[in-house]
Amino acid sequence: MIPEFGQLSLIIALLLATCLSVVPMAGSFNGRLVWMLSARSLSVGMFVFVALAFAILAYAFYTDDFSVAYVARQSNLVLPVQYKLSAVWGGHEGSLLLWVFILASWTLAVSVFSRRLPIDVLARVLSVMGMIAVGFLLFTIATSNPFERILPNIPSDGSDLNPLLQDPGLIIHPPMLYMGYVGFSVVFAFAIAALLSGRMDAAWARWSRPWTNAAWCFLSLGIALGSWWAYYELGWGGWWFWDPVENASLLPWLVGTALIHSLAMTEKRGVYKNWTLLLAIFSFSLSLLGTFLVRSGVITSVHAFASDPTRGVFILAFLGIVVGGSLTLFAVRAQVVKSISGFDFLSREAFLLANTILFFIAALFVLLGTVYPIISDALNLGKISVGEPWFNFFFVKLMAVVAALLGIGIMLNWKKTDYGKIRPWQTVPIIGALWLGSFIPGVIEGDYSIAAAISITLGSWVIFASLADLKRKIRHAPRFTAGLSKLSPSYYGMLIAHIGFAFSLMGASLNTIYSDQRDVRIAIGDSVFAAGYEYELLDVTRVKGANYFADVGEIIVRKHGKEVSRLRPEKRRYFSGGNVMTEADIDAGFTRDIYVALGEQLDNTDWAIRIHFKPVVRWIWLGAILMALGGGIAMADKRYRARQSVREQVTDADDSLEDAQGEGQPATAMTDGVASQ
Repeated sequence: MIPEFGQLSLIIALLLATCLSVVPMAGSFNGRLVWMLSARSLSVGMFVFVALAFAILAYAFYTDDFSVAYVARQSNLVLPVQYKLSAVWGGHEGSLLLWVFILASWTLAVSVFSRRLPIDVLARVLSVMGMIAVGFLLFTIATSNPFERILPNIPSDGSDLNPLLQDPGLIIHPPMLYMGYVGFSVVFAFAIAALLSGRMDAAWARWSRPWTNAAWCFLSLGIALGSWWAYYELGWGGWWFWDPVENASLLPWLVGTALIHSLAMTEKRGVYKNWTLLLAIFSFSLSLLGTFLVRSGVITSVHAFASDPTRGVFILAFLGIVVGGSLTLFAVRAQVVKSISGFDFLSREAFLLANTILFFIAALFVLLGTVYPIISDALNLGKISVGEPWFNFFFVKLMAVVAALLGIGIMLNWKKTDYGKIRPWQTVPIIGALWLGSFIPGVIEGDYSIAAAISITLGSWVIFASLADLKRKIRHAPRFTAGLSKLSPSYYGMLIAHIGFAFSLMGASLNTIYSDQRDVRIAIGDSVFAAGYEYELLDVTRVKGANYFADVGEIIVRKHGKEVSRLRPEKRRYFSGGNVMTEADIDAGFTRDIYVALGEQLDNTDWAIRIHFKPVVRWIWLGAILMALGGGIAMADKRYRARQSVREQVTDADDSLEDAQGEGQPATAMTDGVASQ
């Protein structure tokens, strides 16, 4: 009977979500305080019952309750306990329940940590999130019931969890990614609440920014974890394939990045309000589009969930309601949130706007390349494949322009800037970046690469310009440490995130340019040479794992005759289902990875082995971690906790001082730092 309690919990959660979507919203329009206050208790109730359903499903996996169809499909008796629990979200039904659970968690977090919001604003925000919950709970109960039973013929054992998912990556990656996906529902709800009330001022932007940063940080880490997981688990050594499901996570990240910068402008200068609202709507809409792509069956991907047409139609209808309804509301109410502030071309507003537009255009190109084959097939125009050349042609160039503008824009003031005053601070970064960009490709083995020179120049330019701006802001401080202590967390977050962007840019570019891959045939006891290293296959032995047998190779890697590492790649064959998986082994380093995957046995002594030399591949994930860290640090800024009226006065004072500095009037480095983005 326990699984039935899980189903009942979902039904109760649906009823509470329906009340949450109706009662507080109605109270916000007719002024009934009790109705608006009910939003908090309804949010708690919805969370409790969704969490109970999630816990019941996890318990069914833990106890091997194969009377539950979903458990029987995703688990078996010999599956290790940690993968039994992570198998809860290893398939469609459970991952959808995880989505609903995270949505309920975000709703609860907003109700708990937004007590300074006016009650009518909070009521509208939570009500919109309740409407989203209604859609997903209906989807779960009607088409994707994770508690469906197999009765009366209960199997004695289940099937096998996909071997690709029997990895620590499954434990961490999906929850982190979903935290980002679903987190954009919060800023979407804030945007809808602003349109309904007609109130979108600096206070609204301050309320929205921490939630946007939090969702963006989770999504950044989730994408990085997925890239890292694919890199070491799939055996082909790639960290990004422009797969439709990969693109589905990248799209809201790109628009979310633009949204973070647009929110900064709306808060500080009261500009681009409509643009900010549109980005908030699009960020969550693209999260829903990703859900449709993954679960509708319209794409073929190693990441996609098998699905039926009923589910695809439901998600498509829900997507249409959310996107169509929100854009209609925007069209009707956009005039009430007009921006009135002005600025010069050479100002922070102008450069931030340019970068937000570039990120949005990048998202449009990725979206077009992802959905065009689907649309073409649906209209009987033929099957068209859009691959890596399309995405790289546009995306790489757009990100290069972003990096070039970023190094300039970081030193600009709000409203207007006297470039003559900041030009000396940009001279050294420009010279240093050009020198590194021209020098480093010349000392790397092989032909001189212009593309590598450009990527190093741009990445170095961002880093050097960021550090130069830090030095500029503390130049008047009596002590170095005193200057650092006076700068705001928001500024440090911006600095770290931009440096992270530079590392990811250089890591992706240089790894693509200088990677070396070899598929070799090698006999036990023999050696091969690749990318300056010697690889000797000592032996291949058979070992038994928890639920698999594995052939384990032992390979010594040498450079100039000296042993560098010993790698033990595996070829696993799982007991249940007989699935075969390649488990690569990697000698990781800051400047390079040596990556070896064991292939098939070709005869009694020869084996197929794939060898990769991957330069600076870790910089890609280091950059993502730094970007997420920067976003998290920015959330610690005190203005997100200060009272509205006081903070508005401080913000205005900061802006005035920074603008004065742009005009050459006295202004301390301390106020310059606090007034930064």
